[in-house]
This record gives sequence, C-alpha cells and structure tokens, in this order.
Amino acid sequence: MSTVFDKRPWWQRAATVFMGFDGPLALAIVLLATAGLLTMYSAGYDHGTRFVDHGRNMLLAAGVMFIVAQLSPQRLAQLAVPLYVLGVALLIGVELFGVTKKGATRWLDLQVLVIQPSELLKIATPLMLAWWFQRREGQLQAPDFVVAFVLLAVPVALIVKQPDLGTAILVLSGGLYVMFFAGLSWALILPVLGLGAVGIGGLIWFQTQICEPGVDWVLLHEYQKHRVCTLLDPTTDPLGKGFHIIQGMIAIGSGGVTGKGFMNGTQTHLEFIPERTTDFIFAAFSEEFGLAGCVALLLGFTFLIFRGLMIASDAPTLFSRLLAGAITLSFFTYSMVNMGMVTGILPVVGIPLPFISYGGTAMVTLGLALGILMSVARSKRLMQS
Repeated sequence: MSTVFDKRPWWQRAATVFMGFDGPLALAIVLLATAGLLTMYSAGYDHGTRFVDHGRNMLLAAGVMFIVAQLSPQRLAQLAVPLYVLGVALLIGVELFGVTKKGATRWLDLQVLVIQPSELLKIATPLMLAWWFQRREGQLQAPDFVVAFVLLAVPVALIVKQPDLGTAILVLSGGLYVMFFAGLSWALILPVLGLGAVGIGGLIWFQTQICEPGVDWVLLHEYQKHRVCTLLDPTTDPLGKGFHIIQGMIAIGSGGVTGKGFMNGTQTHLEFIPERTTDFIFAAFSEEFGLAGCVALLLGFTFLIFRGLMIASDAPTLFSRLLAGAITLSFFTYSMVNMGMVTGILPVVGIPLPFISYGGTAMVTLGLALGILMSVARSKRLMQS
C-alpha cells in the first residue's frame, strides 16, 4: 500500500506541484499585478465594480497560468493545430454570424456566452508557427517561410476585416517574432522596415493634404484616418477625436517627478481621462505616481521581458524557444504600443496594458501566455533535476 499512497506531508506534496516554476518570472508577475490592482483601485473605485472584477480576472488568469504550466511543451505542440483551426473557424463564424457593436463585428454569440475569437489567435498563431518550424527543423527553405506567412496572413486578414486593428497588430507581431527567431533573413526584414519608414515620413510630409475633409483613404476606414490625423495634430479636434490624446498627455505631464499621490489624481477622478480603467489607464497611473512610478513600471516590464528571453534561450527544443521568444516579445509590443498611444507617439488602436488595464478576455489570454512561459521554464528545470 505504501507504493500506492503518498505518505509525505501535504506541504511536500504541494511543493511537488510547484516544482520547476520560475521564481524570477513569478516575482515579476506579482509586482506587476500589484501595480495593476493599486491603479485599478484608484482609477475604478467610483466606476462600479471594476476593482473587484479586475481582481477576479487576475485570479482567473492565475488559475489558467497554473493549469497551462502543468502541460509539457510537447503537449502544447500537440494542441497547436487544433487551436489554430478552431480559432480560424471561429473568425469565419464571426464574419458570417458575428455580433456588431459600435460599428465593429468582433464577437460571436454562442447563446451560453459571447466570445471574441481574435483573442485566441494571439496565442494560437505563434503556437501554430512554432509547431510548423519545429517540423521543418534542419531543412528550412524559403518556401517554408512562405507557408508560415500564409498561416499568419489568414487570421490577420480576418481580424482586420472586423475591423480590429489593435488585435491584428498583436497577432501579426507575434507571428513575425516566431519567423524572426526561426531565421528569417535580415535581407527580407530591412526592406520592409525601410518602406515603413518612408511611408510614415511621407504621411507626415503630406499631412496637411491627406487630413483635409473629403480626402478618401482607400486602405483605411474613416475612423482609422481620424486616428492617424489626430496623432499628427490632436489640437485640430480638441473636444472630439483628439480629446483622448490631449487629456492623456495633460495627466502624464501634471504628475511631475513624484506624482500627485495615490487616489489624488485630479484628471482621473474628475473624469477628464476617457477609458481611464482600460486603454488609457497608463495616464491615470502616471498622474498619481509620476515619472518615478513610470520608471518603476518600465523596469518591471523590462525585467519580465528579460526573464522571458532568458527562458527562451535556455529552452531545450526549437518549438519551445520559438514560442517562448515570441510570447515574451509580445509583452514588449503590448506595453510599447499602449504607452505610445497614451503619450501621443502612436495612433490610438485599443491595445490594453498588461496587468494594468481592465479586461476579462485579455487577462485570461495573458494568463495563458504566462502559463506557456512557465511550462517551458518548468520543463527545463525538471529535466535538470
């Protein structure tokens, strides 16, 4: 009977479950989650049940992270194709039967619940591409990257059509990170970056012409045109399209070096900051904690990204390295784009700030991504032990 029942004390059995979890990564998660809870309490205390819901979402994300961390990278690789196919099928379902809100068709009503399938593709797409390159390990050729690009382009195109430019950027960047780590040549990357730089330069040069009323932008929706033009000069519509950016910059600047103090942000609590608990919560954080708080938050994200890249570099298989590296750099994209749009450096595209912004689906996706990182770190540690 001694071989059937584990007679060790309960704390030793519990420790076995957590064996191999990455301590530094867990520390970064706890610190950033604490910052998120503090900020949400201040920004959302008079905003219904946002703080309570944010805490609940964090617990749910922690549960998802814990469960996914128990899966081996080999098991995750087996789930790559089913998750990708399911995600694309759901996106097609959104196109055919989706729920439209505020002019965008991004949700699918399953009667029991309403889901946003594009969130699943943030993980399923890099998972699929990592699986593909793992299969082609040692025999990669140019056609393999073409196949990978097609696998990436399908969900991105469906998400752009909804339209949801913010999520499309995250899915696209996650897939491109996998391709980059798989060995995509700089000879192909640099021309694309060069064309992007030329396009942005031309956009700024001709801003006075292209932002005039009546000028049609063939490739962009009208609201996307407004976002670009507002970025170039938010004062052209200070009470309309430019209100978000202007109020965000005022809040950030008024925080000074040390901030106005916890719960003392006037721009936040007088409700001058739109979406102060979601996309623009960084402005509320900056107002109350100032430059010092922003530097601390940036250091927290930097530590998380650095630790994730360390986990990726130590991963035992190509699949694990590609997946962990892409997920880690996705955190960089999240934070950079969100902070950039709040400070007026980038257009407003609706990307949340990890750990800080309110959002149930986004928080669960975050927990899933962190669980994958923990799984890769755990597999390496268990192999060593």
